[in-house]
Amino acid sequence: MTARVDHAVTSGTFSLDGQTFDVDNNVWVVGDDAECVVLDAPHDVAAIAEVIGDRRVVAIIATHAHDDHVRVAPELARATGAPVLLHPDDRVLWDMVHPDTAPDGELTDGQTITVGGTTLRVLHTPGHSPGACSLHAPDLGTVFTGDTLFAGGPGATGRSYSDFGTIVESIRTRLLTLPPETVVHTGHGDDTTIGAEAPHLDEWIARGH
Repeated sequence: MTARVDHAVTSGTFSLDGQTFDVDNNVWVVGDDAECVVLDAPHDVAAIAEVIGDRRVVAIIATHAHDDHVRVAPELARATGAPVLLHPDDRVLWDMVHPDTAPDGELTDGQTITVGGTTLRVLHTPGHSPGACSLHAPDLGTVFTGDTLFAGGPGATGRSYSDFGTIVESIRTRLLTLPPETVVHTGHGDDTTIGAEAPHLDEWIARGH
């Protein structure tokens, strides 16, 4: 069996710094017919479970801990028996959402997670949040960037625990160094490629956050 990428979009809200916004979130599921990992658990366990099907869930990976990416993570973990993995630098944000439930394990830069015959490599890409991570799947020619890199530029850095200079450095050194044909699967919105985004770095810096 060959690993593949499955996808769902769930709708809900994002809240931080006393403001709430309606959002649509991408959920990415990577694996084969037997097992998979889930990248982010935003709003709706049923929608995610539909993509999982009867597969064994190896892990629920949080690209970062904003509430619109982890709101149903503990519930999904209970339903599937899979551990929730989060970079420790985002624990402050996680605790705002789930003060009574800890993640099950930590993500670390360079860590590899094997599922369905393919490997995801963790890239710590802070800036949108302190513990934001991207997941590079070289065999599949893709990188899952959460809210670090979108079609059209960096993720937002105007809120607490974010920093524009840090996100630009993460994108420049950790993401734009990937092969240009690498498909970028984002936390919200449409796919892009590394090659499509790389020429615009100076524009983003000039634009600021």
